[in-house]
Amino acid sequence: MLKNISPLLTPELLFGLAKLGHGDDVALVDANFPADRVAEQAGARLVQLPGLSTTEVLQAVLSVLPLDHFDQPNTWTMEVVGDAHAVPPPVAEFRQLLQAQGEAGPAVLERFAFYKHASSARLVVQTGDLRKYANLLLRKGVISTD
Repeated sequence: MLKNISPLLTPELLFGLAKLGHGDDVALVDANFPADRVAEQAGARLVQLPGLSTTEVLQAVLSVLPLDHFDQPNTWTMEVVGDAHAVPPPVAEFRQLLQAQGEAGPAVLERFAFYKHASSARLVVQTGDLRKYANLLLRKGVISTD
């Protein structure tokens, strides 16, 4: 156990996050997402957190992971099939957490574009979230002394 670190950040997840470099992507995905296949295609580490929602994992990850500010957007969600303007409850929660940290809301990708983007992630974190569209991509930024 570590001080001031969320207990949701397992050793395996912390290791995966620590190995990310600037510009690397992490996919936080729900229980229905084809995480094993996508991680295998990407050659990415797969971390499974079956008892947690994607929102809970996002909050914990944001406590240790800087987001990229060189390129925008730095976060992406999946568009609702058949209703490009819909905002599912998980996406509303993601927006709220990101905005509380001074980040812009996530950009939206069509379903298959989201899968393609996720296939380039260096880390795939599959949660136990059973809500539709509880998927989010994050791009890692830098920590600097200047």
